[in-house]
Amino acid sequence: MKILLADDHPMVRDGMKSVLRKLDDHVAILDAQDYPGAFELASQHPDLDLVLLDLYMPGMPGVDGVRQFRQRFPAMALVVMSAADEPEDIQRIMAYGALGYITKSSTSQLILSALRLVIAGGVYTPTPNLAERKGAGKERVDPNQKLAALTERQVSVLRELLSGKSNLQIAEKLHVTEGTVKIHLTSIYRILKVTNRTEALLAAQRMGIR
Repeated sequence: MKILLADDHPMVRDGMKSVLRKLDDHVAILDAQDYPGAFELASQHPDLDLVLLDLYMPGMPGVDGVRQFRQRFPAMALVVMSAADEPEDIQRIMAYGALGYITKSSTSQLILSALRLVIAGGVYTPTPNLAERKGAGKERVDPNQKLAALTERQVSVLRELLSGKSNLQIAEKLHVTEGTVKIHLTSIYRILKVTNRTEALLAAQRMGIR
């Protein structure tokens, strides 16, 4: 099985690769970090079994990028991933011919189920307002409130995290010790109500941090 995975955040790609390898015993994964790279790889590998595109990547506006990809490669099984779960976005993407729309807040089990459905010839569309129902009965905090709770230094650490840097690389970039970076990350996880780097990365995307 050959899959093209396109996302502009290295940590998201790494996390998704771990999930995708569970689809089959033999999975070849090609990755791109923007729309031009995705187009080039799709042209070079017409035998792709599945294409996963992040909705918002460098190169062109998100929805327009999906539309152009579908026009250029109509026979490829295309699934769109996004941190956004707005019904309007989902409807537009599906109308362009995508076979699935997966929100990045989905569990790995749900992602695998959705991709297996698409690979088997089906179509996967998330249930509207799924994220709200998952949070029923729990304290919900607006992303803007979480962003306001972060210090300027913590936001800087998140930005470096989004670029795929290790703790040591972040420390060198911000001229602090690696231990200080770990302390910042611990505080960030607490404020964002997450437990690891990948979850923090997705939360940062939802808050619009770039």
